[in-house]
Parts: sequence; structure tokens; C-alpha cells
Amino acid sequence: MLSYRHSFHAGNHADVLKHTVQSLIIEALKEKEKPFLYLDTHAGAGRYQLSGEHAERTGEYLEGISRIWQQDDLPAELEPYMHAVRHFNRGEQLRYYPGSPLIARELLREQDSLQLTELHPSDYPLLRQEFQKDSRARVERADGYQQLKAKLPPVSRRGLILIDPPYEIKTDYQAVVSGIQEGHKRFATGVYALWYPVVLRQQIKRMLRDLEDTGIRNILQIELAVRPDSDQRGMTASGMIVINPPWKLEAQMNNLLPWLHSKLVPAGTGHTLVHQVVPE
Repeated sequence: MLSYRHSFHAGNHADVLKHTVQSLIIEALKEKEKPFLYLDTHAGAGRYQLSGEHAERTGEYLEGISRIWQQDDLPAELEPYMHAVRHFNRGEQLRYYPGSPLIARELLREQDSLQLTELHPSDYPLLRQEFQKDSRARVERADGYQQLKAKLPPVSRRGLILIDPPYEIKTDYQAVVSGIQEGHKRFATGVYALWYPVVLRQQIKRMLRDLEDTGIRNILQIELAVRPDSDQRGMTASGMIVINPPWKLEAQMNNLLPWLHSKLVPAGTGHTLVHQVVPE
């Protein structure tokens, strides 16, 4: 199935959380001079026009990036992420939302590299076009999970692997665990950041149990919910599972999430969570 298009959801509350965590991990990796690999298994189109048909139809960005775009009390933890968003929006108007590959491109250094994979026949050419002049990047139309076998470990032995599947089919919840397990066998010291949607809480509980059963250590869970869990259709929350998180990440997210929740969920429903699922 390849019906999912992120352009309908670009800039929503889940993107804000995902890309904030991504940005903080990148900044932590940059604290050492040695280069690192950024591997994006489900990279999408790269750039999303918020006045386009898809984004306008859902308007999800209005309850996401739009709510923090011009806040004058931004916590320091949001600065790398917002720097990347501003780069694609000259002036005060919010016109474009950068997906994870463009945020990485903006934050990475000359010595770092990007490996980007996208299968969707419409999104892949857009992604390739975005990166055609970037010598640091390699863009492929290939199965993202296979990259966890084919591209790891990187020569530098340092890297961030972002896994952000569409979860169009239920098997994705098992596939991400298998993919991480395969990657971790090859590159145990890498930082793995897995995004997940909360549609049915039981699916997330099962996925976390499966991850614990792999024996992988040092797993951190970060979650932002905009509504209470429900058995009705629709995403109520999203989260990031980070394996080998930078040492500051847990404290950074504990500091940031209350502010983020207050801006994105003015009604005060839902919850935030920072939880060490498996210790080091």
C-alpha cells in the first residue's frame, strides 16, 4: 500500500514533536567533530506547501506549527527546530513546512552525510529534486526497512537513524521492531529514533513489549497527547522511541513538553510523557 501522503498532515502536532526530538539529537551529535550519518528510512517529499490542496484540506498545521510559529517565549530546546523552519519561510508568513530530510539538511555540517529513502512514486521525485545539488546526500527509491541492513554500520560509526513509517498496515508495528533489531545488530551504538502514532493504545503497548523482548538497552519514550486515548477513529497522540538517546535528551524534553503542550493543546486535554522504558 502506498496511499499515504504526508502532505495532508505536514506541520501537525505530531510533526512538531518528531522534528523537535530529531533536531535535539542532531545538535547533540554535532558536539563532537567526527562526522555522522543521518539515515531517513521513510523520508517523504521533503517540503510541503501549507497553502497547497492537501494541507488546506485538513488544516492540521493550524493546530501544530502555526501555534508556535511566532511565539516570543520559545524555550531554548526549540531553537534548532525553529531555525530550520524559519529557513524555509522568509518573512512572517508560514508558507512551507520542511519534513525531516530538509530539517536534517539545514542542521547537518559539511562533513556529515544523508541517506534518504522513499518508495512513494509521487514523493520520491520531489525528494530527489530537493537534494540534487547536495553532495552530502544520497536519495534512493527503495524499501526503508532494507536500509537498516544495507547501510549500517556507517563508516564513521556514528549516526542517527530516523524511522517514520506511515503505519498504513498493522504489520508496520511489527516491522519497525524487526528493522530496529536488524539495524542494532550491525550498529549497536547508533541513535535510533522511531516515530509512532497512538490510534489504538494496545498497539503501542504491544510494540513496546516487543522492543523490550529484543534485549536492546537504553530505550527512552517521549509522548505528546492532544486528547485522551479513545477507541474511536483518529490519532489522539504521537510519540518518539529513542534508543541510545543523547544524555541531555530526557531532561530537555521534560523541560520542554509542558510548554509545548500548553501551546498546542490550549484546552489542556491529553498528556505528556517522558519515560525510560529500558535503562542502559
